[in-house]
Amino acid sequence: MSLPINDAADPADDPRTAHAWRRLKAARGFVFDMDGVLYRGDQPLGGVADALNALTLRDRRYMLATNNSMSTPASYVTKLQSMGIDVAEESILTAGLATRDYLTETLPAGSGIYVIGMPALREQLFDGATFHPVQYGEEDPAAVVVGLDLAFDYAKLKTANAAIRAGARFIATNTDATLPTEIGLVPGAGSIVAAVAVASGHEPTVIGKPETPLLIQSLHHIDVPPAEAVMIGDRLDTDIVAGHRAGMLTVLVLTGVSTRDDLPHAPVLPDLILTDLTAFVDAIVADAPPASEKG
Repeated sequence: MSLPINDAADPADDPRTAHAWRRLKAARGFVFDMDGVLYRGDQPLGGVADALNALTLRDRRYMLATNNSMSTPASYVTKLQSMGIDVAEESILTAGLATRDYLTETLPAGSGIYVIGMPALREQLFDGATFHPVQYGEEDPAAVVVGLDLAFDYAKLKTANAAIRAGARFIATNTDATLPTEIGLVPGAGSIVAAVAVASGHEPTVIGKPETPLLIQSLHHIDVPPAEAVMIGDRLDTDIVAGHRAGMLTVLVLTGVSTRDDLPHAPVLPDLILTDLTAFVDAIVADAPPASEKG
């Protein structure tokens, strides 16, 4: 079931919905968030395989984009395969890989990088990179990259502070304040980024959502301009904001964090709201919008 972006009694009276529908039908590229859209924890959500297959059959291109850098694309492929979802490794972009691409484009070859993050982030940053990891004191790093680090401590904070104050660029994979787990919300990368920002007196360049580099790089991978692309996510404050900033059509699915009750407080409204990816498949394969959506 698709829903209008406003609370009008008859969405057919809303030309914005009709325009959004036409953009969705004409779109050549799609970027999907992962957790809350494709799966929740280790449980697949409805319509995922059908949605990706429908796009492939219609020669539409897609990428899966996640702020999470604690897993590599290869491990995501394995996870998705266990859920009956086949995706190529090249179709997955993490904030870690997007950070590597950003550093490659903006730093001289041979630069040293100090990293606060998990081993998977280091693997994504340095595998095939033109820069190398350093410990502060060995050489002055050109940049400090901060992601989620379960072993974060005062010593790492002190090191990052010193490097940034000495002139190193401050790069954050993402600023998610919390991370959903089986025991509830726990501190996310944004909590560590905030500590480094307060200590150093500098704000970071952020790669992940709600900033745009992750999405822009995803679109580069599939060679589709933002005006012909769609961002599908479950969070108003990250996915929808990032898609809006990037100039993409935005679709909120109600299978994750955000609900319709959050809309009055949303920084940006989505262009369309769908109950799940089964509704997305219906939208893509239909010859015409549902009666409630016709403009």
